Amino acid sequence: MTGGAMDPLPTAPGAAAAEAEVDEEADPPAADSPVPPVSEPRAPDAGQMQVPPGNPLLLSLTLQELLARDAVQVELVPEKKGLFLKHVEYEVSSQRFKSCVYRRYNDFVVFHETLLHKFPYRMVPALPPKRMLGADREFIEARRRALKRFINLVARHPPFSEDTILKLFLSFSGPDVQNKLKESAQCLGDEFMNCRLAARAKDFLPADIQTQFAMSRELIRNIYNSFHKLRDRAERMVSRAIDNAADLLIFGKELSALGSDTTPLPSWASLNSSTWGSLKQALKGLSVEFALLADKAAQQGKQEENDVVEKLNLFLDLLQSYKDLCERHEKGVLHKHQRALHKYSLMKRQMVSAAVQSREPESVEQLESRIVEQENVIQTMELRSHFSLYCLHQETQLVHVYLPLTSHILGAFVNSQIQGHKEMSKVWNDLQPKLRCLFVGPHGAPAPPRPPQDGLSAH
Repeated sequence: MTGGAMDPLPTAPGAAAAEAEVDEEADPPAADSPVPPVSEPRAPDAGQMQVPPGNPLLLSLTLQELLARDAVQVELVPEKKGLFLKHVEYEVSSQRFKSCVYRRYNDFVVFHETLLHKFPYRMVPALPPKRMLGADREFIEARRRALKRFINLVARHPPFSEDTILKLFLSFSGPDVQNKLKESAQCLGDEFMNCRLAARAKDFLPADIQTQFAMSRELIRNIYNSFHKLRDRAERMVSRAIDNAADLLIFGKELSALGSDTTPLPSWASLNSSTWGSLKQALKGLSVEFALLADKAAQQGKQEENDVVEKLNLFLDLLQSYKDLCERHEKGVLHKHQRALHKYSLMKRQMVSAAVQSREPESVEQLESRIVEQENVIQTMELRSHFSLYCLHQETQLVHVYLPLTSHILGAFVNSQIQGHKEMSKVWNDLQPKLRCLFVGPHGAPAPPRPPQDGLSAH
């Protein structure tokens, strides 16, 4: 866990709601939450993230260490349940927990909501959309891939990976995991309430944190836009490879159909030549090579879809979750802080007005009590604001830990291209000798065609 200072406790159902806008005359939800006590950070438990001494804000992780935390597979279960509504079910297996459980999309939704409740200041990846009607096979497969990316990003995220709700989702095999997740979240606060360093987060932040936050947000936005374009082009290349495979297969079948044509040859068209018969005999067997070419092209497209497009999508999901986190930071805790300050200002003006108008002591005391309460609210909001920046600082580092994934993606793309062209080149070379019988010289001797002159015709 980050800094080894966070207890792996379940989530509070109302924590996410605390980020919503509050009415100007109503106390923000955080007013009822006690300020976390100041205490020294605890030593990290075994298996938790190693933190450099001195500053728990800093992460010391490599991409390989991050990927080694877990590898979760999400596969479609062939059998569908229900008499009228056919529910899609997924087999979710975790390498870390040595578990295999069955989950439906709504189970992922409850798990996602629980994560947001407990970790409102962390990168929680978005879920793919839910389609009620008309969910075709292509949509179901795309959603399965998205769910796999989601759960792997969560399973490898430092705070998430050490929390009990992850273990519950990946290993609980009871009949109703949704109720189990909700039960585990009762009466417990969010990460801010359970982190021993929350009250001291400001002490670990650099003086120019706001400038760094703005620069990091702009950088991530630019990286996201570039990788989005790379993903789109990679998808187009995969699509072209699949289309090329289909075209090669059909091309070979048409050649075979041409060679298998049984239409009688008119005597006046043959001119005592066996050209047509020789061509037919040669064309018959070409479909095998073209089918092999089609298979190689399809394999290359599939490999690049898994090793290039999916990894690009994984990184884009991570970057999108960072962008979403930045928006939650600005529209959530910062906005609430500003509203609390505004309400405090209104109370102070009312207090001055009451003093000028010499109101009854009871009303003045009530107003003073409300002002004190609002001061506590503001203090809590300030602590949450600093803790939010503390988490943002760590999440920014986590994004940069994932950046070397770029070399993995490019390496997979280049290797796929080299291997694909190499294998297809071999098939083309094996095919070339079989074409010699298609070109017959004046006395029936093979006459391979010469390269076309000027790119127009052969002489």
